[in-house]
Amino acid sequence: MAVIRLHPSGREVDCAPGDTVLAALERAGYALPNNCRAGACGECKVKVRQGRFDQGVVLDMALSKAERAQGFGLMCMAKPLDDALVIDWGTADAKPKLFPPREDQAYVVVDRIRRTPRIVELRLRPLGAPMRFWPGQYVMFGTPRRCYSIANAPRPDGEIALQVTRVPHGATSRWVHDRLAVGGTVTLDGPYGTFIGDPAIDTPVLCLAAGCGLSPILSLTEAALRRGFHQPVTILFSARRRAELYAEGLMAWWQAKHPRFRYLATLTREADGEGLHGRIPAILPELFPDLSGHSLFIAGSPDFAEDCAAAAHALGAPAERIHVERYVAQQPTPESHTLAMPGLGPGIHDLQHAQSKTGMAGPGPAMTNEG
Repeated sequence: MAVIRLHPSGREVDCAPGDTVLAALERAGYALPNNCRAGACGECKVKVRQGRFDQGVVLDMALSKAERAQGFGLMCMAKPLDDALVIDWGTADAKPKLFPPREDQAYVVVDRIRRTPRIVELRLRPLGAPMRFWPGQYVMFGTPRRCYSIANAPRPDGEIALQVTRVPHGATSRWVHDRLAVGGTVTLDGPYGTFIGDPAIDTPVLCLAAGCGLSPILSLTEAALRRGFHQPVTILFSARRRAELYAEGLMAWWQAKHPRFRYLATLTREADGEGLHGRIPAILPELFPDLSGHSLFIAGSPDFAEDCAAAAHALGAPAERIHVERYVAQQPTPESHTLAMPGLGPGIHDLQHAQSKTGMAGPGPAMTNEG
């Protein structure tokens, strides 16, 4: 068994034969930004200071030749070849932050809800011990395995909601939309990801989402409101057409119950004469001319996320308080071209591969019986 040694803390993590560095770190509870888990996005890029590793075939867009020459590797693909692999890892007091993921956890589909013509929501309840997770994390399920953000905060009964977009030629999304029925049993791996919350945050929060990027935002917001977060929280949701807006009933209830919560929606391809119209980066300056005192959570496609992050930064949002979940396309397999739903979209600061993230919501009260 190899050992992963974290520099400069000197802490060690066991890495079983065949495991990637990312899998070993997650199993030990360490939070490393990751997204595609297939060597395509570059979010898990880390400098290896000592030791040899095999990372197979990775894309130049994820890891440039110059970065390889400098010793960087993609930890979602890297497997140690020596007894010890020394990697750069944060600060001298690096400590585990995540719940170790478990594989093949059995869940029953207790409900399925058609949210939009292209999005179906699954409600899943565990047959065994509930999964312990942080709001904003994701799970993997289906064949082939794909990543889906959890769309609710932890609950005592362990129920989780997953929102699945139908993707052309996507084997997993077709199976979910066309074949998976209420009463069916599925297995999940997880939790994964570091788009998570920190109860210590004490600023107004602005959440920007498009499509199923709303999923982790719902999880984070529910946890924040449930624990009595006292700062204003705003969700600004972007859809092409009105038929693609969803969860508006929940938003209305949150607004009625929590005076500091506000929900706004904008349409980009049609105008209904009542609400907002236009892409979020274009309308953001009018809605929030000064974001210097805000924390932002952004979830959606890479283009959406990057454009929103750039717009927020231009309006004064500090880089360290911009947190982004990018939904990156995985490498196609012979049977699938499904979009990977997230792992972690870093914030502007995470584009430089930081290994910690703050957020607006902790796991909620009584974690021992919630997740």
